[in-house]
Amino acid sequence: MANFNKVILAGNLTRDPELRYTPKGVAIAKLGLAINRTWKNETGETKEEVTFVDVDAFARQAEVIGQYLKKGNPILIEGRLRLDTWDDKQTNQKRSKLGVVLESFQFLGTGRGEPGAAPAAPPAQRPAPQPAPASGPAEAPDSSNPPLEEDDVPF
Repeated sequence: MANFNKVILAGNLTRDPELRYTPKGVAIAKLGLAINRTWKNETGETKEEVTFVDVDAFARQAEVIGQYLKKGNPILIEGRLRLDTWDDKQTNQKRSKLGVVLESFQFLGTGRGEPGAAPAAPPAQRPAPQPAPASGPAEAPDSSNPPLEEDDVPF
């Protein structure tokens, strides 16, 4: 039987990330994520549902999240579900909670200093295109149709 445990969530942080370190120096960030869903019911009335999810991030990803994200920031995460179980010391009952262990993430937002936007990353540096060696008579380039570079996707 095959097993697959993967979640992809996009939402806003419900609180500032809680960054801590283990005795061995491994960073752990605890995040609260709110995922909103809106829809219209049969009568046309708009309904909203919010799902709150606890997320744990580790190592360098935890440090980056702790450094750059604050309450309200949007984020996209990929991870796996994990069921935590424990004995409640007050009631002596078994308790459990389903959470997500972060495997990768992306900052969302415009990065233009707007509220809720993550800081903009510096643009990727690309080497300047090298001129092609001349193999025949030189022709004037056609300025009406400049050649598309590989990264210039027209859509």
